[in-house]
Amino acid sequence: MPRANALIVVRGLDSLDFPKNISSYPLENPVPFTLDSVANTVHTLFAGSTPVVLQLAPSEERLYMMGMANTVFEDLPVTLQQIRGRLSQDGSVLTSLPLISLSRNNEADLLFLSEVQVLYDISALLQKHKHLAKDPAPDLYSLELAGLEEIVRRYGTDSPQFADATRILTSALQKFADNVANVYANNAVVEVVTVKTFEAPLTRKSRSILQISNQGSLYNLAYKYDYDYAVVFNIVLWLMIVLALAVIVISYNLWNMDPGYDSIIYRMTNQKIRLD
Repeated sequence: MPRANALIVVRGLDSLDFPKNISSYPLENPVPFTLDSVANTVHTLFAGSTPVVLQLAPSEERLYMMGMANTVFEDLPVTLQQIRGRLSQDGSVLTSLPLISLSRNNEADLLFLSEVQVLYDISALLQKHKHLAKDPAPDLYSLELAGLEEIVRRYGTDSPQFADATRILTSALQKFADNVANVYANNAVVEVVTVKTFEAPLTRKSRSILQISNQGSLYNLAYKYDYDYAVVFNIVLWLMIVLALAVIVISYNLWNMDPGYDSIIYRMTNQKIRLD
């Protein structure tokens, strides 16, 4: 069993130019996936050994850590703002890599470079914590990189920015794989999944109660319901019930009322007659 598994998903292109000795396989109809269940299973089965579980996702809080990762990678920036702040510090990729056509003032370029910075920081921390390989629990690294996809969206695949970004990312991935293999004594598996766009998974479509529809549509859909429909319905329903009960009670009491005893009008009239 490998001591570690590192899965890196690169979005925005179909393939990368790796050395010929690296095995590659075509991936057809790729759909979005996650290793959350695998991470939870590893952490549950090897809870006593505190395995390293490190995940990087394209969200606001990008890094997620479990087990020993909270200690080993505690210095890593977690949020997107912290990761971009790391670029302005000493030893960042902005000063160590030849950016050429990439700009440090462009939002898409900074997003891509921030992900490359995370790869270099993880590699550097792995070199400092080689004791991870001595732990009997397998370690899991799951990294999803979306910066190159933003480069493609902004500049296109024929731009010099895309060519430079691809070159930088390929070099960073090779260095990351070499560091992982070095730390775990070549007993680790590193996979790089390149996908241009994810296909939408097959799902069963259902009609929502709030679905927008037009009168006379082909499928005879219902009218659109407002979000306050339930509130207004309950107000009208219970108000009608209360008013109906009030009318019934008042009518019953009026029907059984003694005019000479219960009505103040007749009572005053009788007193006036007696006085006369």
